[in-house]
Amino acid sequence: MSFGWLHVAPLIKDFLEHHPGITLDLTMDDRVADLVEAGFDMAIRAGTLPDSALIARRLAPIYSVLAAAPEYLAQAGTPKHPEDLLHHSCLHYSYSRDPREWLLHGAEGEIRVRTKGRLRVNNSEALCTALIDGLGIGRLPTFVAGAHLAAGRLVQVLPAYALPEQSLYAVFPERRHMPAKVRAFADFLADRIGRETPFWDIEAGLGG
Repeated sequence: MSFGWLHVAPLIKDFLEHHPGITLDLTMDDRVADLVEAGFDMAIRAGTLPDSALIARRLAPIYSVLAAAPEYLAQAGTPKHPEDLLHHSCLHYSYSRDPREWLLHGAEGEIRVRTKGRLRVNNSEALCTALIDGLGIGRLPTFVAGAHLAAGRLVQVLPAYALPEQSLYAVFPERRHMPAKVRAFADFLADRIGRETPFWDIEAGLGG
């Protein structure tokens, strides 16, 4: 839902103006719906896709960061190594495969940390708000965190360690022929966001 609200909704006006014969019905939800059962022509999904009969089209990479408010770090200290996270309040995203286990890659290889904290939430924007309010350290996709990092409301934590990269997909029910209106919207999204450095990272100064 966060991606749709932040980065798809602002594109809708332009799409409808260029396609006057198409009517859109948008549903925004973080839960994974059954496209066939729900009657959806298309969905936008992030992460690793399960094996299914769905057709998937990769749109862009999704990068994530660890972030916290400057005020939190001033009070609790700034982690220097992933194991330092064990001594911090960590905020968790409910729909992660394992919300408490964080995987990081650094010069010494892969490190897994079993984090702990008092808040778990199923929406990235709500998690972001809690981080800005100084409740701890959390994982956020850059499509949510970028603008707040650029504005100084959040600070990247452990920048020398990378979180696993994921991908953003447009997915469709298996069909012999894709409706022209669906292909038009998928092509539009791919044109606007389909690049190795997504536009939201460029706008936030996180990539070029």
